[in-house]
Amino acid sequence: MPTLYIDGDACPVKAETIRIAERHNLIVFLVSNSGMRTGTNPNVKNIMVSDGADAADDWIAEHIEAGDIAITADIPLAARCLEKSAQVLGPTGRAFTPENIGSALASRELNQHLRETGIMTGGNAQFSKADRSRFMNQLEQAIRKPA
Repeated sequence: MPTLYIDGDACPVKAETIRIAERHNLIVFLVSNSGMRTGTNPNVKNIMVSDGADAADDWIAEHIEAGDIAITADIPLAARCLEKSAQVLGPTGRAFTPENIGSALASRELNQHLRETGIMTGGNAQFSKADRSRFMNQLEQAIRKPA
C-alpha cells in the first residue's frame, strides 16, 4: 500500500486526505513549515521542516518512493515526485502524470512571466466543493491503483 505525503502549508484537503488514509490504514506524512494538528492516529506523522521556500518540498522529494502518493499544488515538486515513480494529485483532483507535467511546468512559467510583467493580475480560481469531491474520488482511485 502507498504512503501519502501532503505538502501541508497551503493544502485545502488535509483533513480529507487523512480521513481517507485512515479508512485504508495508510501512513501519512503531513509536511509543513509549522506544526499542524493531526489528531491521535499514530499513522499520521507531522513533519515540521525549517523555514525556507522549498524545505517541505525537499523533504518530500527525498523521502517519497515509487508507488507512494504526493498531494501538492506545487508543480516543480510534482515533477520531482514523478521522477521517483510516485503518483501525484493536486488538491483539485488533477493528476499530474509524466505525460502532462511538461505542459504544466511550461504553463506555470508562462503565468509567472505574465504576472511579473503585469499582464496577468488575477490569482487562482476559488477552491470549490466540486474540487474537494473530485479530489477525494481521485485519491480513492490512486490508492486502489495496482502497483
